[in-house]
Amino acid sequence: MAFQEFGQTSERRKADQKQKKKFAIAVVAISVLIILIAAGAFAIVNLDDDDANKSHGKPISTSSKSVQTMCSSTDYKEVCEKRLSKAISNTSNPEPQDIIKAAIMVVIDEVSKAFHKTDKLKSDDPQVNGAIEDCVELFDHAKDELKSTLEHVDGTDLQNLPDKAHDIQNWLSAVVSYQQTCVDGFPEGKLKTKMQKTMTMARQLTSNALAIIHEASSILTMLNIPGFSRRRLLQEGEAVAPPLAADGLPDWIPGDQRRALRAKALKMPKPNVVVAKDGSGNYKTINRALKKMPKNYEGRYVIYIKEGTYKETVMVTKKMVNVSMYGDGSRKTIITGNKNYVDGVRTFKTATFAAIGEGFMAQGIGFRNTAGAAKHQAVALRVQSDRSIFLNCRMEGYQDTLYTQTHRQFYRSCVVAGTIDFIFGDGAVVLQNCILVVRKPLDNQQNIVTAQGRTERHETTGIVIQNCRIIPDRKMIPLKNTIKSYLGRPWKEYSRTIIMESKIGDLIHPDGWLAWDGDFALKTLYYAEYNNKGPGSNTTARVKWPGYKKITMERAMKYTVENFIQGGSWIRATGTPVHLGLFSMRGVI
Repeated sequence: MAFQEFGQTSERRKADQKQKKKFAIAVVAISVLIILIAAGAFAIVNLDDDDANKSHGKPISTSSKSVQTMCSSTDYKEVCEKRLSKAISNTSNPEPQDIIKAAIMVVIDEVSKAFHKTDKLKSDDPQVNGAIEDCVELFDHAKDELKSTLEHVDGTDLQNLPDKAHDIQNWLSAVVSYQQTCVDGFPEGKLKTKMQKTMTMARQLTSNALAIIHEASSILTMLNIPGFSRRRLLQEGEAVAPPLAADGLPDWIPGDQRRALRAKALKMPKPNVVVAKDGSGNYKTINRALKKMPKNYEGRYVIYIKEGTYKETVMVTKKMVNVSMYGDGSRKTIITGNKNYVDGVRTFKTATFAAIGEGFMAQGIGFRNTAGAAKHQAVALRVQSDRSIFLNCRMEGYQDTLYTQTHRQFYRSCVVAGTIDFIFGDGAVVLQNCILVVRKPLDNQQNIVTAQGRTERHETTGIVIQNCRIIPDRKMIPLKNTIKSYLGRPWKEYSRTIIMESKIGDLIHPDGWLAWDGDFALKTLYYAEYNNKGPGSNTTARVKWPGYKKITMERAMKYTVENFIQGGSWIRATGTPVHLGLFSMRGVI
């Protein structure tokens, strides 16, 4: 809904209402902050007789009052109060920052305990041993995320917390995902149930830390007079990128859809190394080039991959930071593999290409998993890299093509093709100006574009599809009325997916969305649509779930590149074409 659709009187009234609401929120925020400050200034709060009896005759200290206040926004209040009170028991007159730090410390302690319990598991089942191996790897990632979180909390003055909050929430959300991925790797049965219980306390404490960081940051941001935000919600529209002479797209995509995909190619710097199958470069394989990458390399390390099909399983490890790879086009430079679940490989390990190191960039490359629909889960690309960018790339598979595992990710002018849950994971992801191609599944199967995996409501993750096109593959076109296709289904309890400003083809079922299993997650998920077009965008017959929403422009703003993944600085710094706000608000700040 555009601004011009409102009359002046209506706009003024709404503005007044918003101002009153903000003032009321500010009053509450100030009151909460006063409580927190007061908690550090007084020694003892008196109790009535019943409270005194409950505490064995001992009065509740101000530290307990501070903890109660800090825990008020969490989902697991009892756990929060108990663990934080114990953590700060030796701290006299704790400041709010001490409690925030304690919230992180208890997560570190509990996550370590939970993951270490996997070391004691013994089994003759290769699948179980593989899951244990994955848990060890995931714990290593979790430790790094928690270390970064603690360093930022410990080294940041309270009033500067809002500037660090997005990073902290991003890392903590990843920790939640690692815990769940560890559990998901185990086969169904008693052992998996046991692992789920083992991770419960760690998950709850991580969720509590996320809630505390969010609440403290929100209060401090609202108190930052004269505004309630430290950044603009809207950005100027970008210039339309010129068309490319050779776009590398399949010839069956119509002209208007080709134009939607085209994006200005980045002018890449001189590569550090060249990979070429024909021997004309420095190395013949991508893995060899990565293995020879200097340790602790400063700056961006650029790898040019010449035209060719590279049959490799590639991993850009967490130590390989700021790696850029570019090819000769997504249908010319292709990385391919066929690992899959049916052949005994955990979904986590089926990826042909895994990007883990922070700041990874790819341009003009195709990522494929050729296992086929009959092999079920078979990932073409798994992305764990924070602030990662994919431009003019292709991801091709069937089930589970693109695994957006964790962290902030941006996809621009890419093609993603698949059948079941072919964009899935628990990262904070925006796909912009992309084409999502729904392929022909196996008999008696149905297609689902997304399966987002948020397990806690305080995680800052979700899948946002903006200004994209959802279309059938050529083989699906004659079957689109007999094979049902949906926008998404809830892989986890708080699954979150937003489709906005996109063109949805007539292959999408009028329901729009599909349940996972009975009424699982239907009340807790968040699925939203805004300002879409095309025959599949009609929301009249959409599902009536409590978690499904048709959102307003104001709400949609929260899921733009600028606001959802804080892309204004890190994406633009690379020169990548990006639209930071809503396309319907082009040119408006």
